[in-house]
Amino acid sequence: MGFARTCSVALVGVEGVVVEVQADLEPGVAAFTLVGLPDKSLTESRDRVRAAVVNSGGEWPQKKLTVGLSPASVPKGGSGFDLAVACAVLGASERIDPRVLPDIVMIGELGLDGRVRPVRGVLPAVLAAADAGYEQVVVPECAAAEASLVPGVSVLGVRSLRQLIAVLTDEPVPEEEADEQGRPDPLLAGLRMPGTRAASGMHGMGAAQHDQDHDLADVVGQTSARTAVEIAAAGGHHLFLEGPPGAGKTMLAERLPAILPRLGREESLEVTAVHSVAGLLPPGKPLIDIPPYCAPHHSATMQSLVGGGQGIARPGAVSLSHRGVLFLDETPEFSSRALDALRQPLEAGHIVIARTAGVVRFPARFLMVLAANPCPCGRFSQAPQAGSSCECSTPMIRRYQARLSGPLLDRVDLRVEVDRVTRSALIDAGMRGESTATVADRVRAARERAAARLTDTPWRTNSEVPGSELRSRWYASIGAMDEAERGLERGLLTARGLDRVLRVAWTVADLVGHDRPEATDVALALQLRTGVPRGVPMAIGAMS
Repeated sequence: MGFARTCSVALVGVEGVVVEVQADLEPGVAAFTLVGLPDKSLTESRDRVRAAVVNSGGEWPQKKLTVGLSPASVPKGGSGFDLAVACAVLGASERIDPRVLPDIVMIGELGLDGRVRPVRGVLPAVLAAADAGYEQVVVPECAAAEASLVPGVSVLGVRSLRQLIAVLTDEPVPEEEADEQGRPDPLLAGLRMPGTRAASGMHGMGAAQHDQDHDLADVVGQTSARTAVEIAAAGGHHLFLEGPPGAGKTMLAERLPAILPRLGREESLEVTAVHSVAGLLPPGKPLIDIPPYCAPHHSATMQSLVGGGQGIARPGAVSLSHRGVLFLDETPEFSSRALDALRQPLEAGHIVIARTAGVVRFPARFLMVLAANPCPCGRFSQAPQAGSSCECSTPMIRRYQARLSGPLLDRVDLRVEVDRVTRSALIDAGMRGESTATVADRVRAARERAAARLTDTPWRTNSEVPGSELRSRWYASIGAMDEAERGLERGLLTARGLDRVLRVAWTVADLVGHDRPEATDVALALQLRTGVPRGVPMAIGAMS
């Protein structure tokens, strides 16, 4: 009788559980039994592992073989257990010394020819192994850079099972033939989600990297909207842009990620882990260090926005835009059910998805930008001109605007009406505003002020601070909130809305260099939330 054990990792969302892979050989009719709550793809590993061992020059044991995955109560799925199962079997048959296996965590899929193929979620799997105290991991060679992001872990990248056997038995490591130049690596086939064009770097649903070449100076006029974008970036506030087609709503949203500060080390690991699970890591760059940008089409389902799918749920757009920007263009065209599903992650900063296969939790701390036309034709509220008057009936306009529910809009701090661009503004070079670099410097300085104030707290930006803490610890200057409080009494603001006005006022104060929000800071915050003019400058530079 032979017995051996090694370890791998089961992923539940972006959280990993170390799984002990045990192999037991007993005399009897040759059979291969896999137990421990495996899914379909894991059950099929029996045939993959057998063929990989034989094609790697090993001998398959002709005995009764039982492979157990412990703890048996944790659902296990995917092909990432193949490498651990193969080594446990070889250890039980004494092709590999069983004593060298228990302290090694192995992650990787096996091809029938013995090559080790990459799998999704290497980074969160190695993080889970490190948290459990393991110091040695074996991963596919092309995923070694991703695994090496975890400090304190020795990473061995292998290209084939033959190489791993040689390393574990102190034999000469065989050379593997390189693929033909100019052709895509076949080992990467199927690793990334199809249909996302992630390999080509195109932004969209779930793309991790965003084109940083867009400049805010390209946006003509729109002083109020530019100010709102700057405040949104500085404080992490959600933004609603409403205006006719062609006014620049999409241009502003696309330029927002470029003025956000680069991600810190901890934030980068969080974002990279989510994109690794989704199979959307940019090729050749295992660590995402810039804020992600996700802009799903308005036909997106609720599952694609918040996450879901068969079996263990996959991350949706709210998680793929974690620490970045989620842009919903043509927001009223999204289904009401999908939009209302955003309310919980907007408040909590994470999303919990329950499925029959288990409950998963994904991070979802994102900056949401909504863009909408004022009516189906987009010309409502424009000055009557030849060919520009709105032809929508009043009931049509009401139904269109009612698609955005009150509870959802109440969670949006900044609401700006984007006016159409005039011919004179397009021609006049003086109408162009500040560049992305100039605005990004102010945003970075404002975030540093907020970070210094929020030291030793669990919050990083003004938008995350609870209202009770704002009112008790970080209150505004005396009398600055009087107008906002009167708005609460008249029913123009909800209690949540009053707290959000104070949050925005703190961000404005950080941008202009005030120690505490003053009356002008609160007035600008009120104007950006209610749309009612308060007689304050709309440009941050004019307030400094």
